[in-house]
Amino acid sequence: MTKDVIALTPTMPDINVLLAGLFAGGPSLGVTGVHEGAVVQLCTPNGRPLVSVEAPLLIQVPGEAQRLLGAEASAPHVPFWWTEARASTAVEEGERLAGSFAGRLAAVLDGTVWPPEAAHTDVVPLTPETATAAPAPDSAPPAVDVLTDKAAVVIQDRPVVAITSWLADALRTAAAGDLALQIVTPPHTRLTLPTRTALHGQPNRWVVQDPDCGYYDGLSGAELHWQDGHFTPVRSADGNTRVAEAFKPRTASDAPGARQLSFSLHTTHAADEHLLLGGALEAAWQALTGTSPAGWSTAEPICLPWSRRQMTELARSRAQRSAPTWLTTIGSPDRPAIATTRVAHTSSGIEEHIVLTLGYGADEAPPLDAVAPLAETLATEHGLASMLTTLRTADRRDLTVPPRFQPPPIPLAFTLGADAVNEIGRGHAQHPQAGARPTQLGPAARPALHYPLGDGTDPGSWATLQQLSRHLKRTQEGA
Repeated sequence: MTKDVIALTPTMPDINVLLAGLFAGGPSLGVTGVHEGAVVQLCTPNGRPLVSVEAPLLIQVPGEAQRLLGAEASAPHVPFWWTEARASTAVEEGERLAGSFAGRLAAVLDGTVWPPEAAHTDVVPLTPETATAAPAPDSAPPAVDVLTDKAAVVIQDRPVVAITSWLADALRTAAAGDLALQIVTPPHTRLTLPTRTALHGQPNRWVVQDPDCGYYDGLSGAELHWQDGHFTPVRSADGNTRVAEAFKPRTASDAPGARQLSFSLHTTHAADEHLLLGGALEAAWQALTGTSPAGWSTAEPICLPWSRRQMTELARSRAQRSAPTWLTTIGSPDRPAIATTRVAHTSSGIEEHIVLTLGYGADEAPPLDAVAPLAETLATEHGLASMLTTLRTADRRDLTVPPRFQPPPIPLAFTLGADAVNEIGRGHAQHPQAGARPTQLGPAARPALHYPLGDGTDPGSWATLQQLSRHLKRTQEGA
């Protein structure tokens, strides 16, 4: 198991400050660099890692410490530096060493430590047992606590599990080895939406350790147990899985009434040296919140101010190396909004696959009347290929995911871009067999089509959407 400790400082820890922190265990400990120098490890004399420290991140987006560490987290005003240490608790001194490392950085640079109770500046001497402990296997990245032939297990005790560079590295390692990534947390932990997306589908799991229910899957509710090197569902005599009591739906009177408005959209652009990515996302953000996105990054915490130019430069450089581009974007703290973007280079051009979600409290009305005008803007100005808009009730306005049942989203509308309408056949696309009568968007000679599906309260809208999808796939002969 590991324990995370984070130093939040107004200035960057230079090499002398980092060394002062790293030698919290005295001169007998070794310091090594791993993962292309992005992670430094503090090790016993014979190589057992005790603390892994990631390169400091410059956070330039307001509210990130509170979003990921809790509303009570204390951090300097932006910009500030986020230096994260992961301590191995397989040995007794690991957690205290991480606390001393972070405490020394905060003391020298007038910063703070999360969690605050972990901070101190004492030297942590090694016991003889730790000093001579056998080296840990070096096949796992620093984020992985248990590695078997079935799973890479990460144990986290944080308010929110974000898709940090640590976790993204563990996910890549698991995928490359055809392993399940399984994140184990206590029941008070929540996931960010990007983390939930990364864990979606088998074999990956969010494993919740509940004192009353034992282990269960935080996304499906299935009771789990450790068997043959991974967490797997507990099967009854008839082969079915059981749902943990802690996961089961709340009664209507206990439901908090928050809602989430989501847009899953796909844009296509001609490959052009003057192309700037992010135009559709920025337009949607402006239409729905009145402001532009606050920041973006390839992992959480989000560290960079919003910049379409920088996003495009990153995607272009990765495309030259045949590497994928996956980005997260967030808004200002007063209006919860988060988006993930996957950029793909295909025979059709440059494609953006975007999922944008906004959170609203029980006393806030989602801007449903903005959906159709936004669809027209995206279709006529930003190369929209398709967009599905949904609404769901949720536990939380802040868009984090608790380990409890969440009602599925309900479709509001589906939009088909002009190129897709032309490919399907305009006459066919305009006349679905049942319901979902479309309105035309854009030029009459080459319109996009917008299909209203409901007001977000009737689950029957899924059946209407399925009928529409089947109809659009059966193009008319000669269309």
